[in-house]
Amino acid sequence: MVHSVELLFDLDTEAVIRRAWDDLRAAGIAAQRPTARPHVTLVVADGMDHAVAQSLSTLLPRFPLPCRVGSALVFGRSAAVLARSIVPSAGLLEIHADACRLAADHLTSAPMPHTQPGDWSPHVTLGRRIPADRLGAALSIAGHPAEISGAFVGLRHWDGDARTERLI
Repeated sequence: MVHSVELLFDLDTEAVIRRAWDDLRAAGIAAQRPTARPHVTLVVADGMDHAVAQSLSTLLPRFPLPCRVGSALVFGRSAAVLARSIVPSAGLLEIHADACRLAADHLTSAPMPHTQPGDWSPHVTLGRRIPADRLGAALSIAGHPAEISGAFVGLRHWDGDARTERLI
């Protein structure tokens, strides 16, 4: 499994995203598990030591950080990932670059290239493995409301091996 460093939303923004998950499931479309937590991934690697939390704690004074959840989007083709874009403010891009730099010494493998500055597409996942014939309905549900204004309130280290989160 993978390890990741993730941004966490304020409770109101998280509730709007969870409502989209519920609406997708109600329409018979595969959505994130109800036990999952809405987040935006900053760094991903096959392994990451737990000392990453101490290094990343230097970013905490920057929170809360305003965020805008933008349009619905699709990654992939036949079994698509449905997501909402995160509008990349200057503050968000700075947090991302700093998180990548600070986490680098704690990775036990190379970071996934798609999470590196210059190649990162900030998003919050709504569902996975959406079949092509369900994409229209999924996009219709996922696009409401058209924009969400909220905040990122913190960070976590997701340990995919232990399936646990460690708040930073």
